[in-house]
Amino acid sequence: MTSRFHLAQANIARMRAPLDDPIMEGFVSRLEPLNSLADAAPGFVWRLQTDDGDATALQVFDDELILFNLTVWESKEALESYVYRTNHVGAMQKRAEWFERPSKSPFVLWWVEAGHIPTEAEAKDRLEMLWENGPSPDAFTFRAWFDSHV
Repeated sequence: MTSRFHLAQANIARMRAPLDDPIMEGFVSRLEPLNSLADAAPGFVWRLQTDDGDATALQVFDDELILFNLTVWESKEALESYVYRTNHVGAMQKRAEWFERPSKSPFVLWWVEAGHIPTEAEAKDRLEMLWENGPSPDAFTFRAWFDSHV
């Protein structure tokens, strides 16, 4: 049975240096393989990318060191499987080498109608909603989960 809703996720990370700095080399070298892994993952629907194949050139916030990621998945289980049960885990374990520790949640989830592709502005609004109001059915996290509006 096909779900009426898909799970959108956005996350940000403030780099310790620009992408071309040697301290970012470990992250940059993992970017394409991790994007390819996501693209092939069961339950993957879509990810924001430019013609370069990733979203690193996009500046959604007024800080050139903030990287922005936006994806859509068929389900919570599909996203969790990619995030926590693939080579993505290794990159997450090393993130402190490349990114500053966030002062607020760098990650937000929300449900979208199947077929809807969220925009950068929509994702930014969801992050800001989470930061200002805490978790809700419109902006939540894995730890503060809300089921789809079925």
